[in-house]
Amino acid sequence: MVKIRLTRGGAKKRPFYHIIVTDSRSARDGRNIERVGFYNPVARGNEKRVELNIDRVNHWVSNGAQMTEKVAVLFKEANKAGTEAVA
Repeated sequence: MVKIRLTRGGAKKRPFYHIIVTDSRSARDGRNIERVGFYNPVARGNEKRVELNIDRVNHWVSNGAQMTEKVAVLFKEANKAGTEAVA
């Protein structure tokens, strides 16, 4: 099954997550099919907290991909803010 989920990056005590499309059998930080955005939980000042390519997420969901709970929350947040960026 194809999943849309987070993969961790960043330094110790400074997490940064990429939102990726991957096979559910892959490791968390393993192989991915496509990167569709990012999530920065410790964003400050002018830094973006969430950036998501909504068109690509909708494409993958229409083809049967499932979002994790956290990605679904971030997707709603990005939709409400109307942010769309080319990742």
